[in-house]
Amino acid sequence: MIAKQKYTDKPEEETALIASARREGGVAAASEESKYLVELFASVKERMWKPDLDLETIRDIVEHLQLASTEPEAVTYTEVDAGGVPALWCIPEGSDANRVLLHSHGGGTIVISMHTDRKAIGHIAKAAGIRALVLNYRRSPEHKFPAQIDDVEKAYHWLLAQGIRPENIASSGESIGGNFAVRLAVTLREKGAPLPAAILSLSPWYDMEMTNETLESNAATDKLISRAGLEIFREAWIGGTGVARNDPRVNMLYADLSGLPPMMVYYGAHDILAGEAVEFAKRAKDAGVDVSLHSLPEGQHNFILGAGRVPEVDEAIAQISEWLRSKLGLARLDSGTTGARLGSGVSASDDSSYITGTELFVDGGFVQI
Repeated sequence: MIAKQKYTDKPEEETALIASARREGGVAAASEESKYLVELFASVKERMWKPDLDLETIRDIVEHLQLASTEPEAVTYTEVDAGGVPALWCIPEGSDANRVLLHSHGGGTIVISMHTDRKAIGHIAKAAGIRALVLNYRRSPEHKFPAQIDDVEKAYHWLLAQGIRPENIASSGESIGGNFAVRLAVTLREKGAPLPAAILSLSPWYDMEMTNETLESNAATDKLISRAGLEIFREAWIGGTGVARNDPRVNMLYADLSGLPPMMVYYGAHDILAGEAVEFAKRAKDAGVDVSLHSLPEGQHNFILGAGRVPEVDEAIAQISEWLRSKLGLARLDSGTTGARLGSGVSASDDSSYITGTELFVDGGFVQI
């Protein structure tokens, strides 16, 4: 059982608390499958940054990240044109056809594709009993800001045109896609358009200024991304556009978050972006948003790619899927249906997984903020 942790403004102190709990038997040691994920990430990171590689070779190398996930059973895939945006339907057998997870992949807008995320998002869709639409938005540097955000908005309106109601859509993404998941809702609110029911941000990259201290304190533990790599991604996306690093269109720490739908922010404790996930959740809460903040102990950036293979990730997916069902108006499933138990020692249908008001859920316990 994960011990209840004291909330702190400093994510590296949270990591220290988690480590202490692990030594005291509060958290199980990392699984062998989790160690495999770390090794795969480290291998991809080393290979992709070798000198003199062209962009297409780097993209091919990063596509190997899809090997981290297993193939979810009873999920079919169909490519579709979502209002001019290439996309992939993930359709679990028996899923609710009227509930949709609209997902934006990560990769700093440069690498990763809908094919990299296909299996991981298929696992989430299956656990939640809904369909998922994984987008293949235009990538940088061929297409700079705001091409990616425009594509996400186009796909959302395409879903509405297909008869999917906004209250039956959850906007999701990992890494830079977690940024886009939030930005979609902000853009829709600014335009007076109907908002999705929920926002799911996984291992999010919100801050283009990159000021949080976990960029340094977690540099040795994050085996997938680095500050130098993020700087390259940032330049490819907004360099030469005249968009400032603190522009609320690209930096969600400066965005007006008032009036947004409920959010779940899920990050890995070893992620160099862990600090900004916590900071964003605090700002969203201060703006009156219903926020659920979770940390995966020893979790890597883009930990969700370990879906179906890494037990800790599958436990996180059980929490994510039940939260999604609760926000999309679906009945809760028992823990046997989700196929995973929660690391906090509660069932997947336990109400303590959800946060409203002045509490956040951090590492298995409620905390006041």
